[in-house]
Amino acid sequence: MEFLYDFGLFLAQAVTLVTAILIVVAGLVAIGQRQKAEHREGHIEIRNLNEKYKHIGDTIRGAVTDPQLFKEQQKAEKKEDKLKKKSAKKKSKSQDDTDTRKRLFVLSFDGDMRASATDNLREEISCVLPQLRDGDEILVNLESPGGLVHAYGLAASQLKRITEAGVPLTAAVDKVAASGGYMMACVAPKIIAAPFAVIGSIGVLAQLPNFHRLLKKHDIDFELLTAGEYKRTLTIFGQNTDKGREKFVEELEDTHELFKQFVRENRSAVEIDAVATGEVWYGQRAIERGLVDAIQTSDAYIQERLADWDVFEVRFVHKKNWQEKLGVAAEGAMERAALKLWQRAQNREQL
Repeated sequence: MEFLYDFGLFLAQAVTLVTAILIVVAGLVAIGQRQKAEHREGHIEIRNLNEKYKHIGDTIRGAVTDPQLFKEQQKAEKKEDKLKKKSAKKKSKSQDDTDTRKRLFVLSFDGDMRASATDNLREEISCVLPQLRDGDEILVNLESPGGLVHAYGLAASQLKRITEAGVPLTAAVDKVAASGGYMMACVAPKIIAAPFAVIGSIGVLAQLPNFHRLLKKHDIDFELLTAGEYKRTLTIFGQNTDKGREKFVEELEDTHELFKQFVRENRSAVEIDAVATGEVWYGQRAIERGLVDAIQTSDAYIQERLADWDVFEVRFVHKKNWQEKLGVAAEGAMERAALKLWQRAQNREQL
């Protein structure tokens, strides 16, 4: 009976896992169709990081400081804040600009193959740029292993809008900015990177399978009709030719040259032929090659400015439709089911 119970439980978990996968696939398909049919709505969210870290600091101080002393410190801080506000009001009567503190706006870009975060970045930049005043800066937390050339070209162009507006821009790479990710990063006049952040991969990659011999083995014909000699150079199902391969490589080389030129224009001090080999370097080595300007994390950069600057985190958040909510729920169910299966397998091994 115990065996039947275990088998039934395993079967139920397996069915749950398969069902969750099917729901996710169906949800993704529905999302794709929905996005093609209509423009996704969203809104801007702004968080004051000064207040965030002050609240965290107060919580820690309240836990480690004598209660009476902590109350006295809070009273003194409130009194000081009131005096600052009064001083600001007096300034406002004699000056048009009531606040002279510099401001840092923090944006984030988490890249995938299609650089799908570009839409959010576009909205964030469009909202921030009109509000900037002299002395303000923008920090972009950038993480991406690269992806489609045209997609990352557009993402880099969004960052160009900042520099062309004369606004100081810093790109922070805590983990990875490679290939298309570095194409974006090099737009910033200043790049900071964590010691072991992955930087570089200034190269172009293309790969695809070919099933021609498999189709031929099973007597399956495949026809590809084109107008134009190079409308299709390589194909997945047809028979590829040396001429087609040569043209495809020529196109890759041309794309690589454009990539190198783009990096050269934005970071003239870099010896482009020495670094445009497709290699990657950790932050400590990347600084030696001029790919980054300083070894520093985004957190350290922000912390340095909290005392004298107003620091704001800006995010554009898409309004989720029911397909996306269903997909998130199904993904969570799938992860939980997989975890239970793994834990059960571990328990069996221990027994």
